[in-house]
Amino acid sequence: MPTESLPRTSWARKLPILAIAVAAITGAVFFRDQLSFETLAQHREVLIAFRDGNYLMTVLVFLLAYVAIVALSLPGGTVATLTGGFLFGLFPGVLYNVLGATLGAVLIFLAARSGFGEKLSAKLSAGGGAAARLIEGIRQNEWSVLFLMRLVPVVPFFLANLVPAFTGTRLSVYAVTTFLGIIPGALVFTSVGSGLGDVFALGEKPDLSILFTAPVLGPILGLAVLAALPMLVKLLRKAQ
Repeated sequence: MPTESLPRTSWARKLPILAIAVAAITGAVFFRDQLSFETLAQHREVLIAFRDGNYLMTVLVFLLAYVAIVALSLPGGTVATLTGGFLFGLFPGVLYNVLGATLGAVLIFLAARSGFGEKLSAKLSAGGGAAARLIEGIRQNEWSVLFLMRLVPVVPFFLANLVPAFTGTRLSVYAVTTFLGIIPGALVFTSVGSGLGDVFALGEKPDLSILFTAPVLGPILGLAVLAALPMLVKLLRKAQ
């Protein structure tokens, strides 16, 4: 009996991440056009009317939708963030955006860690070589590496949700660095979303090129340097 239950338990632990993988593929194929800026523009009046009549319900539905988009790796994360600003303003819109993104990221992290992460991390660490050295390097600089991954989104968001699960990252470290690391970007996108009323009135699309201007990039890069400082100090000490 125990020998039969082990494979079942193993597959049960894999089911959440496998379900997420199926949902992500399905979403990319069938829902990419639905979760778009054009869809938001078409339904803006209905959304505003619902918010004005059911504010708390709107907040709850928005948070659940945002969590689902992130946890299931569905397309539409940028549009969801813009919607948060459009419906709720810069504040509390940015709070709802960061909270929804963090909760969704935590769910996919837990699913990945439960299904594959712990065993894969242990196997890679025990195997030695470049993979083991990479994992050890991340573990020695967890806070800096994870914060940088969120702050400077060179790594796609869904990969940044998965990689820490395969390197043995603690949930508390992952959750805190995710929450804090996405705040700067969320502030920018939420701010753009809060001005969508004027954009809709002109029949235009939001100008996301603001992300690449000096007033936005400067502070973010400054934070990135501060986050990388502990790693640089360690490297200098080893070089001495």
